[in-house]
Amino acid sequence: MSLAATPGTGPNTFPIPVIRKRPARAAWAELPQDRTLVMGILNVTADSFSDGGRYLNVDDAINHGLELVRAGADIIDVGGESTRPGADFVPQEEELARVLPVVTALVATGAVVSVDTTHVETARACIKAGAHLINDVSGLTHEPGMPELIAETGVPYVLMHRRGDQQSMDSLADYADTVADVTAELLQLRDRFVSAGVKPEQIILDPGVGFAKNAAQNWELLGATEHFASLGHRLLVGTSRKRFLGSLLQDQGLPSDPLDRDAATAATTALGARAGAWAVRVHDVAASRDAVRVASAWGQGGKA
Repeated sequence: MSLAATPGTGPNTFPIPVIRKRPARAAWAELPQDRTLVMGILNVTADSFSDGGRYLNVDDAINHGLELVRAGADIIDVGGESTRPGADFVPQEEELARVLPVVTALVATGAVVSVDTTHVETARACIKAGAHLINDVSGLTHEPGMPELIAETGVPYVLMHRRGDQQSMDSLADYADTVADVTAELLQLRDRFVSAGVKPEQIILDPGVGFAKNAAQNWELLGATEHFASLGHRLLVGTSRKRFLGSLLQDQGLPSDPLDRDAATAATTALGARAGAWAVRVHDVAASRDAVRVASAWGQGGKA
């Protein structure tokens, strides 16, 4: 039975469990305000570095999205194109075919859904289907029309720093001062969106850990989390299972494959939460769920 396509048995039924039905804007407004949020990664892709192919089937993807919610994810980030270094490009039409039924189904359950896309038309269709947030990793190479779409729809938008694309970005990791250069380019990009009519409060910044940065540069950015959190926008931090964590573990003689990096990811979650991150984007939701609560309790005398 297809969870995405099979109708219910009555006018008010839906083929997958309802978490809590509420309007999209209300769902977004009800997100916790007193701690760092946990964004669960849902890759509907064939070649993502950690879980490519596991959730390419629509029903598998929907089920995993619901598992992430049950594990404590505040937001589910659905993506249909791998943006790991060296990944192949996916035609926009194929990306949309992968993600739209998943987004539609998860929104119908009451989940708060983000869409990880660099494509204007995918973003437009998913917003129409009820997506709450667009998470665009394209950075300085964003598609024409993306600022106008975000201004028109009013949805929150993750504006990430990246030079080049997934096939060229590794060759562009050349900075005179990593934190200063990333900050300047990120704010230049922010100003471009604001000039197009995007409200500053819609914008969520992401310094782009792992995107056009080497391992040392990633650590510099993470060490400057408080700085990025002070730039006047909410801050998203994404470190989950990334290769710089694998390199750290390998240097210590520890298991370092992507699935071996969840404990290290949770450590970055706790540190990022203490430094003011609005949200962290992770594969292992349960570990980071606990990490943000520990970080919150640490700063509030045990009251998470």
